[in-house]
Amino acid sequence: MSTVELVGLRKSYGTADILHGIDLSVAQGEFMALVGPSGCGKSTLLRMIAGLELVTGGEIRFDGRSVNTVDPKRRNVAMVFQNYALYPHMTVRENMALNLRISGLPRAEIRKRVDEAAALLEVTPILDRRPSQLSGGQRQRVAMGRAIVRDPAVFLFDEPLSNLDAKLRVQMRAEIKALHQKVRTTAIYVTHDQIEAMTLADRVVVLNGGRIEQQGSPIELYRNPANLFVAGFIGSPAMNLVDAEVVAGGEGPAARIDGGETLRLDPALALAPGQRVVLGLRPEHLDAAEGDALHGTVELVEPTGAQTHVTFGFAGRRAVAVLDGSYAGAPGDRLTARIAPHLIHVFDRETGQRIARR
Repeated sequence: MSTVELVGLRKSYGTADILHGIDLSVAQGEFMALVGPSGCGKSTLLRMIAGLELVTGGEIRFDGRSVNTVDPKRRNVAMVFQNYALYPHMTVRENMALNLRISGLPRAEIRKRVDEAAALLEVTPILDRRPSQLSGGQRQRVAMGRAIVRDPAVFLFDEPLSNLDAKLRVQMRAEIKALHQKVRTTAIYVTHDQIEAMTLADRVVVLNGGRIEQQGSPIELYRNPANLFVAGFIGSPAMNLVDAEVVAGGEGPAARIDGGETLRLDPALALAPGQRVVLGLRPEHLDAAEGDALHGTVELVEPTGAQTHVTFGFAGRRAVAVLDGSYAGAPGDRLTARIAPHLIHVFDRETGQRIARR
C-alpha cells in the first residue's frame, strides 16, 4: 500500500476550470471518502489519480514519487466502478483473473489469488457463472474481487453502490468496510451520499466547486462544520438553517430569529449584539418539549419506526425535527420544538463561516 499526495492539483477543460489547486494527503492504509454535490469534481479527481485524466497543473505523488507521467497500468491502482465493468462472455473466475493473465503471472499463482479473493468475498460458489446470472450485489463483489487479486497499492472506488437498491446498498457498505479492515490497503472512495462517506471512511473530504471546503473525521464534520455549505451537506435529514440577529440576554447571548422566537446561545461563543447570523439546528437535536423553543404547526409526519420525522412551519419557514417513534401528532397540530443552547451551530451570515468559541 502507498501514500497518496496531491499538490496544487488543477484540472481544466478548455476555459472551464474543474479543480482549483487541490492539496491533499492520504496516509498509508487510510480509507478516505470524497463527497460533494454532482459536478464538484470528485470523480474527475479520482480519474486523475488513476491516470485516466491528464493533469493540467500540480502534482500527484505515490510514496513521494511523482506519477504525473506514469502510465495508468504502471501506477498499481485498482478501480471499482459503479457499472461493474464485467465482461459478459466470461465467467466470474475469468473476469477476476483477466488482469493477472495480461500481466503474465503463472497459472497456479492466478488460481491461488482468485480463490483467495473469492473466499474473502464469499463468491466461491458462483465462480463458474456469467455476469448475466448474477444479482447486482454479486456483480459488485466480483468487481471488487477483480481489484483485490491485483494486490494494488491503492484502491479507488467511484460511486460503487449507486446502482444498488437501498437494502443491498447498506449490506454492501458493511462488506466494503469489513474488507478494508482485513486488507488495510489505502483507499479513496467517491460518493455523493454523505451517509456512505461517514459510515465507511476514516476521513471525509467535502468538495464544492472544485475546492475543498473541509476535511476531517466523520464525527468532526458532523459536530463542527466549518461553514454553511458543510453544515447543510453533512447530516440526514439536513440541518435546519435559519436567519437571526444576536441580542443581549440575561444569561448570556441569544438570537432572535427573523420573524420568530428568541433562542439562548452558548455563552462561550464570540458574539456581539446586533450581529447577523445563521443558526444551524440539527433535526435530531430538537425535542418536542416546552421551554426555550420554536413554536409551529405540523405539516408532515413521517414515521420510520424508531423515529418519526416531523416537518413543521414557523415564522414563515419550514423545519424538520426527528422525534421519538412514539410521537402521535398529525398535520395541523401545534408543535413546540426545544433545543439546548450548546447544540445550536452559529455561522456568520456574511462570510458563511462558523463562529468559534472564545
